[in-house]
Amino acid sequence: MTDVHNKATRSKNMRAIGTRDTAIEKRLASLLTETGFDYRVQDAALPGRPDFVIDEWRCVIFTHGCFWHHHGCYLFKVPATRTDFWLDKIGKNVIRDARDLALLHQQGWRVLVVWECALRGRMKLDDAALSARLEEWICAGGEAAQIDTQGIRPLMVSPPDGEQSPV
Repeated sequence: MTDVHNKATRSKNMRAIGTRDTAIEKRLASLLTETGFDYRVQDAALPGRPDFVIDEWRCVIFTHGCFWHHHGCYLFKVPATRTDFWLDKIGKNVIRDARDLALLHQQGWRVLVVWECALRGRMKLDDAALSARLEEWICAGGEAAQIDTQGIRPLMVSPPDGEQSPV
């Protein structure tokens, strides 16, 4: 199947996809503010440029789009056109994410990934459930975790030797 857009139109559409202040970031920012956490956004000095940095609790939060970061949920669909290109591009994102999480862990940061499916879509968590999970993780001092439509779960971080382990 060929792309329904010509190259110029597809390029224009791709350039329009934002990398900050996305709808899912705005929703998470609102929940963090309502819960009373002070945070910084998009700290370029940290690996992966975390979406939110909460210095008081030494933790960082990423909002990951399910397509761009290859989440195994209903929002991820393998593209029908240029499949090899997209899977290669997304695969590189996953490798970079693993590297950044390992570096953050080595620097003493706790990492939380909030997946797009938890923030939008037909199976999203409501604000009360999401706020409770955020507050639970931030204040409990747990290590790496992720929040998706199933709630909060440990996140596997790959140490430099390549073996995965929950931290």
